[in-house]
Amino acid sequence: MIHVITATNRHLYHEAIEQHFKIRHNVFVDERGWKTLERSDGREIDQYDNDDTVYLLAMEGDRVVGGHRLYPTTKPTMISEVFPHLAAVSSCPSAPDIWEWSRYFIVPERRDGDLNLRLMAAVQEFCLDEGISQVSAVFEMWWLPRFQQAGFVIKPLGIPALVENAWTIAALIDVSDSTFRAVSQKVGQRSVLKRCGPQRRHVDHSKRLQQEHLERSLLS
Repeated sequence: MIHVITATNRHLYHEAIEQHFKIRHNVFVDERGWKTLERSDGREIDQYDNDDTVYLLAMEGDRVVGGHRLYPTTKPTMISEVFPHLAAVSSCPSAPDIWEWSRYFIVPERRDGDLNLRLMAAVQEFCLDEGISQVSAVFEMWWLPRFQQAGFVIKPLGIPALVENAWTIAALIDVSDSTFRAVSQKVGQRSVLKRCGPQRRHVDHSKRLQQEHLERSLLS
C-alpha cells in the first residue's frame, strides 16, 4: 500500500522517512547525477521537506520501495523559487487547491511491476480525498508519454528547457475521478492509500462552501 505521511502522523514513520531520504539520494544523486543535491550524509533533503510536506510512500513491510511528495503552492515552491523560467508562459501556480508534486522515485528492482501505476493512482486518490484540484510538477520530457498513457491531463506552464542535461518541463496536472478510475482499474485496486494515526484536512473548504451557498441563494 501507499502510506500517507503528514505532520500529524509522522512520529509513526520516522525510520521510513529517513530510509526514503537515503533512497532519494541513491536515485537522484548517484543514479541520475543531480550533483547539486549531493550531501555528505547520503540523505537527499531540501527546504521543501518540512511540516507542510505530505509524503506518499510505497512500503513492503518496513521497506520503502517508492514514493513522492506533495507541497502547498500557497508557500514558496520549487517552481517559484528554483524553476520560475519553466513557468514563464502561465506563471507559477499558487492556490490552496493546487499542490506541488515532486521527488517521484522507485527503487531499481521494483521498476518492472505495477508500482509505477500505483504511485500515479496514489496522487490522484489523495488529492481527490483532500479537495486538491491540480498538482504542479517539474519533470523530464520522457515522463510526458508515461503520464499521458496513464490518463493524466497535462497543461504545460512554459517551454521545455535543459535542467541537469535533460529536457525538462513544468506543468499542471488535473485531478479527476475519471483519471483516478482509469489508473486504479489498471492496477486492479479501488484504493491504493493507507492512512495510519491522526489525520487532518489539508485544504480549507470553508470559503468555497460559503461561495457555493451564496451562489445557490442568488439562483433560488
